[in-house]
Amino acid sequence: MASLSKDGVAGWRIRFMCPATKKRRTIRLGTCRRKDAETALTNVERLIVSKSLGTPLEDLSTRWLASLDGKLLDRLAKAGLAKAKITTELQPFIATYIVNRNDVKPASKTVWRQGETSVYEFFGKDRLAHTITAADAEDFRQWLLKQPLATYTVRKRMQAVKMFFKSMVARELIPSSPFEGVTSVSAVVDESRNVYVPATDVESVMNEAPDAEWRAMIALSRFGGLRLPSEVLSLKWEDIHWEKARITVISPKTAHNVGGGQRTIPLFHELLQPLREAFEAAPEGAVYVVTRHRSQAESDEGFKNSNFRTSFNKMVKRAGLQVWPKPFHAMRASRETDLLETHPLQAVARWFGHSPKVAVANYLRVREEHYDQAVNRGLTNPAQIPAHSSHLNANQRSSRSQKTLEKQGCDEACSVVTKEKADGEGFEPTDAFRRLRFSRPVQ
Repeated sequence: MASLSKDGVAGWRIRFMCPATKKRRTIRLGTCRRKDAETALTNVERLIVSKSLGTPLEDLSTRWLASLDGKLLDRLAKAGLAKAKITTELQPFIATYIVNRNDVKPASKTVWRQGETSVYEFFGKDRLAHTITAADAEDFRQWLLKQPLATYTVRKRMQAVKMFFKSMVARELIPSSPFEGVTSVSAVVDESRNVYVPATDVESVMNEAPDAEWRAMIALSRFGGLRLPSEVLSLKWEDIHWEKARITVISPKTAHNVGGGQRTIPLFHELLQPLREAFEAAPEGAVYVVTRHRSQAESDEGFKNSNFRTSFNKMVKRAGLQVWPKPFHAMRASRETDLLETHPLQAVARWFGHSPKVAVANYLRVREEHYDQAVNRGLTNPAQIPAHSSHLNANQRSSRSQKTLEKQGCDEACSVVTKEKADGEGFEPTDAFRRLRFSRPVQ
């Protein structure tokens, strides 16, 4: 099928019959060791079989092709056995890939660009994609873990980088992704940032709001469970059905999911007054519930530019409260925690637009009242725990101990002398009791 022969003093060449043209072809390997020449011969024969029969190429030969320099690969390509190597630089490909993805939100592209920046910082913009090995990919992961980033941020950047290289494989720019075998970073939840925000605190903040529109925004987040800014800014007056006591919520975040573009929630009683005040204060012909504060959301970047957190945190400080982490997510999660005290999980999860699994993992909070309820449950006087609740009185025999002793037939040996029968004398265990209770002699 193919033969190996010397080519000059230290060179080698492979002769074979081209499967496409049926002509004799020669590929010169140049100066190399005999072992390397034999490896090349084996892989050339596999390439001939793959081309002749139309079968997939073995992984070993695929990796061998990926390791070749430009000259030898070009000779194989001219012989019709391989494709010429495409030298893909990281920066042009990744930048073009992100721009051309029109099926995602601008916020998603922002996250991808953070991963893109990390790739350039570690590998360089001019690095050729096919030169990155699995070892390089693992080194990148370890480098990313050492950066002052949250675990969730590292995880998202790794996901973006894996997506970039997977796209290169799909376009046959590289034979395989070096990140394919790199383990993902486990998402570790920082519980210190998952706080519960009491309704009374939010009401105090609402009193510091500059106008009725801001009070409605806060109420929709804390008492309606709407995502702020995306769902609150997308809410129209026509979506509020006063007679039916329902609200149709448009969800830009989940619009790409099947049936995830909108959901219906109850018109909770906590929302009535803030929404009525906002309606009365709204300009004539207003379409959206939030009108004056939505200008930033109408930019090309969408809701990402709606920086409401700074203004909101100022209201929190004016109310004499300490600013809490992730304010809008915290209010939404606190509302879901409250509702699950009195409503079934499947209903609340539907109102909030996610699955019960997501609710348990990312939204439910443990309140201080839960600890108190667990401690005080079943006590007749919750303020005081009986002192003898965890220990038996020295002169008291439990019913379980009595049954055990009766079963063992040692009632007489182990009988407890009550205070009345002892007639004021101290209790002294009998020798039979000592032999039964202790496995070794009492010193």
